[in-house]
Amino acid sequence: MAGHTALFFGSFNPIHVGHLIIASHIQDLHTVKETWLVLSPHNPLKKKKTLAPDYDRLEMVHLALNDHPALRPCDIEFRLPQPSYTVDTLAYMDEKYPEREFALVMGGDSLASLHKWKNYEQLLERQIYVYARPDYELGSLAEHPHVHILKAPLLQISASYIRRRLADQKSIAFMVSDAVADYIESKRLYQD
Repeated sequence: MAGHTALFFGSFNPIHVGHLIIASHIQDLHTVKETWLVLSPHNPLKKKKTLAPDYDRLEMVHLALNDHPALRPCDIEFRLPQPSYTVDTLAYMDEKYPEREFALVMGGDSLASLHKWKNYEQLLERQIYVYARPDYELGSLAEHPHVHILKAPLLQISASYIRRRLADQKSIAFMVSDAVADYIESKRLYQD
């Protein structure tokens, strides 16, 4: 199979248009064949209490991607020990999908803290596509030969901002897809 399978890890709590724009931009790279949005049940660097239930977040990713041919939800971390560490997930995926060559997608804030990740040196053996975020320094790893800094279009929007708006009973129109907004409303997510 020609091209990488790019792995875009995230809590997607909830998935929003900013995530979709980045995934679409990654898909435009000639070195990428598919992009998988890997839903993390529990990022070791985030508080679990703010997370919507795993399967609700997975369903929202499915709804947001709307059967896009090259973007795919991935729940592989649901079957791995928690908290999930990227290096362990990649080892499992390499074993499960030996025909694929996996690359990583991350924000500049993640790259800046990559040296704190478990066995981060192993991650640097892969291609890493980084979308720079405003107000974050990329750090010294930005110079690594496997790190590719992208000029992806970014929105000043975050999942935490969306959750705050929902808690304040404000509209999230245009920040998430209509299907995701309907799902959040039907399940009353993030409204406590």
